[in-house]
Amino acid sequence: MKKVLIVLGIIAVVVILIASFFVGQYNGLVRSDQDVKQNWAQVENQLQRRYDLIPNLVSTVKGYATHEQTIFVQVAEARSKLSGAATVNEKVAASNGMESVLGRLLAIAENYPQLRASENFRALQDELAGTENRLAVARMRYNESVQAYNTKAKSFPTVMFVGMFGFDREKPFFQVAGEQVKETPKVEF
Repeated sequence: MKKVLIVLGIIAVVVILIASFFVGQYNGLVRSDQDVKQNWAQVENQLQRRYDLIPNLVSTVKGYATHEQTIFVQVAEARSKLSGAATVNEKVAASNGMESVLGRLLAIAENYPQLRASENFRALQDELAGTENRLAVARMRYNESVQAYNTKAKSFPTVMFVGMFGFDREKPFFQVAGEQVKETPKVEF
């Protein structure tokens, strides 16, 4: 009888240890997954802030550069793609497109000294620069959390539980694409 109780006690301890291990793995994945989602929400906040600033910037530039219609169409198309993007990869691609178009819009603005001197334009340009800085920080934090999640999800023994618990095997990084990012921008005065 005493041996049976000892065996049952050992079995209970082993079951508790195994259950604790599973719970720990699951909770770790949940924490990492939520961290990625929270940091992605911050990226989306900054993308929305940029999205909201663009019409004001375009309106200000339009008053001075009325014959530059193609850039305004491109800005509208880029905003449309950004608002219609559903997945992380689509939003990254749309954001990269928006950055490219914004660069061209600001380059056109450089050709109009009276526009550059406009208080409205300078204020909008400062807001946009601040938003871009916030977006860069949010992207960095998102990528850090993705890196931590991906490392955890691919590490042994967690890798065995990722599929079992229904988590993503890998989260996508926010990568800025395009050759224009690698080039040093020209600033002329």
